[in-house]
Amino acid sequence: MAQGQVQINKQQQEQKLTNSVSQLQLLQAKLSELPLTQLVDYIRTEMDDNPALEMVLPDDHVDNHEDNYDNHDIDTDSESDNAEDFETEREREERQSQLNDALNSLAQDDDELPVYTSQNQSNGMTYEQGETFYDSLTMQMMETELSEKERQIMEYIIGSLDSDGWLRKSTIAIADELTVFNDIDVNQREIDVVLKKLQDFDPAGIGARSLKECLMLQIKRRDESLLKEQMTKVVEEYFNDFTKNNWKKIKTALKLNDDDTARLRHEMVRLNPKPGTMTGGWADNDARQVTPDVYIDTHDDGSVTFALNNGDMPNLTITPSFLDIVRQNQGNSGNMSRQMREALIYAHNKVGLAQRLIDAIKIRRNTLTLVVKAIIHWQHDYFVDGDDSSIRPMKLKDIAEKTNLDISTVSRACNGKYAQTNWGILPFRHFFCESYVAENGEELSKNNIKKILQEIIDKEDKNKPLSDDSIANILADKGFPIARRTVAKYREQLGIPVAKMRR
Repeated sequence: MAQGQVQINKQQQEQKLTNSVSQLQLLQAKLSELPLTQLVDYIRTEMDDNPALEMVLPDDHVDNHEDNYDNHDIDTDSESDNAEDFETEREREERQSQLNDALNSLAQDDDELPVYTSQNQSNGMTYEQGETFYDSLTMQMMETELSEKERQIMEYIIGSLDSDGWLRKSTIAIADELTVFNDIDVNQREIDVVLKKLQDFDPAGIGARSLKECLMLQIKRRDESLLKEQMTKVVEEYFNDFTKNNWKKIKTALKLNDDDTARLRHEMVRLNPKPGTMTGGWADNDARQVTPDVYIDTHDDGSVTFALNNGDMPNLTITPSFLDIVRQNQGNSGNMSRQMREALIYAHNKVGLAQRLIDAIKIRRNTLTLVVKAIIHWQHDYFVDGDDSSIRPMKLKDIAEKTNLDISTVSRACNGKYAQTNWGILPFRHFFCESYVAENGEELSKNNIKKILQEIIDKEDKNKPLSDDSIANILADKGFPIARRTVAKYREQLGIPVAKMRR
């Protein structure tokens, strides 16, 4: 009987440990996806909700947390006493050894390592970042039945929407980027299916690719009526007249009287051409603005260093009074009153949550350090000269293999993050680039292909400019068989007009 009870207790302890690790992993994944400004907001909210969390004051900074900011090895010494009540040293080491091993392996394969530190900067080239717009769509996505692949596609589409709620990228571009950044093999049809589901989200008009589509998405949600038919005709048949405010022609074409025309006009102008502003995402702000998560500096001697931006992120510790309650009453719960036991359980839970957050922040910091270091190793030439053609072919899979991290972990660490470089503030995705392999086996990035394309057009006969098909044929002759639609996409990205406009 006693042996059976021991087995039950052992199983309960193992289950509790599993749940604790699982909760930490979930929190770690959540924090990894947050850019700096959202992370700071999240931490401050947690501090408001959890009395066991408090900010380390500057006078205490040297003793408690300075090492965590100057050395990006995961260091739990400052909380070792606190953590002993909740997890063993072995458990912490197992959870963090993968990061440490990867850092060490990177240090061994490069003689010129970038220096990495952290900085507390929230000014300079810092911008305000909106959240509500994307939070609203993400919440609706979570309530929608999607496969894992569809969810990944939708997450990427949501992140690609502009401040108006429009999708300005083509499905071809999204498919290419998903392949490069997320290592997801997807076709245009799959993207269209997911986009259609997104366009059913609120507010109406979200995910539109043009003004006409934006208005039609809103009209289609109206109840069937004669007015709805008239609004549909205005957009589908008399859109140019509508945009030019030519209501006299619309009135004649639809055979309307003055009252019906006034009513139709009133309903049409109520449609929102910028549905993204309805969710409060980027109101009164035409350009998306971001705060860099990392500063990457290139020096005159060609060395590249980086520092994580800590901004206004508070340094956290566990409130001593809560720790005292847990320590002083550990193992004495049997002699306590019900009220005291409830107080102990409350304190224990809050301290556990606080420790979990502190650990997750450290792991996030070290993961980001690891990923940035690997990117700098891979794209060193680009950081030196700032020439996009120097960007080597690189996928998430490459960084995952370099760091010994999962692709999903690397994806979360890169998603929505920005770096301030000598060449401007750039999203992490700027450093990722798909590759083409020539017939001779030479591997080039798409930026190299763009450079070759630019050279072909620069040398063309201006009286007989080359069509996209002709450019594709020339590239094929050079050993790069690229589809005409890809040539068109790269030409547009370079800001080069079609052949007939280049005469």
